[in-house]
Amino acid sequence: MPTPPAVLLLLAAQPRHALSMAVGLGTAAAATGRPLREVGLVAVTVLVGQGIIGWADDLTDRRRDERHRPDKPLVRGLDPGTVWFALTCAVLLVVPLSVAHGRRAGLAYLAIVAVSAVGDRYLHARVLSFLPWMASFALYPAFLAYGGWNGVGTTTPPTVVMTALAAALGLGVHLLSALPGLVQDHEEGERSLPMVLALRTGTPRLLLLTGVFIALVMVAIFVVANTVGLT
Repeated sequence: MPTPPAVLLLLAAQPRHALSMAVGLGTAAAATGRPLREVGLVAVTVLVGQGIIGWADDLTDRRRDERHRPDKPLVRGLDPGTVWFALTCAVLLVVPLSVAHGRRAGLAYLAIVAVSAVGDRYLHARVLSFLPWMASFALYPAFLAYGGWNGVGTTTPPTVVMTALAAALGLGVHLLSALPGLVQDHEEGERSLPMVLALRTGTPRLLLLTGVFIALVMVAIFVVANTVGLT
């Protein structure tokens, strides 16, 4: 039985990653003492933004997926026009959602979406593939620190140390998320940073090192959040 187009469209948005990011940022907002309505706004904004990034990623990788990933929605028959329509609607939605956090926070989140989508398109197969990941994650503390409600944000910037740790976490997440597709990347002749590192260390060792790195960064974020704070 064919999978309904609505289900394929949802899968193309990479819902597991979108939900994990929404829950993670919502939890971070709650940990900083934000009211429940602001926590909900953070989660919804991130969920929509991650949907945009997921759809843009599937559109970018469509031809490559046809050669290696028959399980992907666009390969299974999802119309690219449908994805473009959904992506456009999501962009029109994420702008007012972002602005609702305040001008600074809104600009930070829109920059996250733009950097993630554009960076994936142009740097995915290059050794500088880590740059958009680190840049976008480095903006998350600003998104949270400047965030407010009903278009009224704050003027307090995030700490430098929290911004640096968020950027480091982005590097770790990039390495971890790239590992399952390294075989296909190698067949395509791509030379992203994860590919270069995996060729030198081996994939199992890179997975171990990445896991340790992410764990250390998360511990550091927890310590800093409870000592220095976000702002």
